[in-house]
Amino acid sequence: MTELANPNYLAALPEMFLAAAAAVLLMIGVFVGNRSTTALTLLSALAMAAAFIMVLVAPDERATAFGGLFVTDTFSTFMKCLVLIGASVTLIMGLGYVKREGMARFEFPVLILFASVGMLMMISANDLIALYIGLELQSLSLYILAAFRRDAVRSSEAGLKYFVLGALSSGFLLYGCSMVYGFTGATNFEAIAAAVASGGEAGAAGPIGILIGLVFIAVALAFKISAVPFHMWTPDVYEGAPTPVTAFFAAAPKIAAMALLLRVFLGPFQELVEQWEQIILFVSIASMALGALAAIGQTNIKRLMAYSSIGHVGYALVGLAAGTPEGVRGVIIYLTIYMVMSLGAFSCILAMRQKGQMVEQISDLAGLSKTNPLMAFSFAVFMFSMAGIPPLAGFFGKLYVFLAAIDAGLYGLAIVGVLTSVVGAFYYIRIVKLMYFDEPAAPLDRPIGVELSVVLAGTGIVTVLFFAYPTPVLIGAQAAAASLFP
Repeated sequence: MTELANPNYLAALPEMFLAAAAAVLLMIGVFVGNRSTTALTLLSALAMAAAFIMVLVAPDERATAFGGLFVTDTFSTFMKCLVLIGASVTLIMGLGYVKREGMARFEFPVLILFASVGMLMMISANDLIALYIGLELQSLSLYILAAFRRDAVRSSEAGLKYFVLGALSSGFLLYGCSMVYGFTGATNFEAIAAAVASGGEAGAAGPIGILIGLVFIAVALAFKISAVPFHMWTPDVYEGAPTPVTAFFAAAPKIAAMALLLRVFLGPFQELVEQWEQIILFVSIASMALGALAAIGQTNIKRLMAYSSIGHVGYALVGLAAGTPEGVRGVIIYLTIYMVMSLGAFSCILAMRQKGQMVEQISDLAGLSKTNPLMAFSFAVFMFSMAGIPPLAGFFGKLYVFLAAIDAGLYGLAIVGVLTSVVGAFYYIRIVKLMYFDEPAAPLDRPIGVELSVVLAGTGIVTVLFFAYPTPVLIGAQAAAASLFP
């Protein structure tokens, strides 16, 4: 009763602010029309910056709101900051593309705002109902964004595939939640954790029923992070969706879904670690292997980035498989670095145009070092970092998750991770070889735009110089991980 009398709205202030801002900007767009798209994009980025400040200045101690449906802690603060940075940067990155490709419609920034609200709710979900609402708010926005280029067959196909498979994963999630509720009598994470510890409500059948529900929930969340074997939508959606939307998919929703996965597995189901660890081990190994092998034969740069993202999810899951604070710290560090690398790589892809057309074939990058040495160097930096070449940031991301696996005694998983990293390095280095040692193709259009230049410079500096001052990320990740292990 106390919770109902004092809902603690301040805990959810960033989410309420973004939702209100999205509603206001939507109404402005309705009355002003598509000529307001650029202004709405900038206002959306400003709204995210304001929400970022609200998240940062919130108290560090754990707080719940809305009857225990919503929780804020150090973990949620760190992950929300990552999501807001990724979403706002992709909004700015897409400014030029939206104008050039006939996508200057006011709904675009508004949909990204609504998706961001859903992602923030996912990160702070403390109840199966809150989890579902946040996930669906994000997903419904992403379905529309994937098909936003209505006149392009590939974009419409991408949106349809994503919608159909997303609806299937939502069904799995609901069924899993209903199973868990049926065998625990609760939807709140703390109440579920207590029921799991005591064996559930149904006596001996309780743990088995709960475990079956957990498997269905795991399937749905694995779909959202595009982990094998639920990755089938990723290459087609990455290729077909507009490039700024693809960059957004890589930078923000994946981080929110991974944060939700961490909170679910290490919160209500932490007692079942010996059971769910087997699921995570399989998914991690399968994702690393497929990401390394399937990308080798790709000729489209966006499809290659899709398979690359599947592999990176596998590496991040290595830390979760460890089930320790060090493992979660490794996951958070990996996600931070992966977001920066993805933003940098996609800003290069967005900047590369030949005769007014987007460059999507890898073969079109031949000899880029001779026609545009700065762009070739920037893209090479991100490719080397994704391959895990020291001393670039990507090396440290893999280092921390592999160390956590070794500390947890998962030597086989660490060995598989290292081997798949070596195989995966082939297709990254192949692109560098193409840019530096092959005969030049047609030169790229210039200039690339101020916003892309700023993103390229910022992400490039972080990627190259992360080793010089990693302390803020390491300390923040350590505190965030510790908050999941009370």
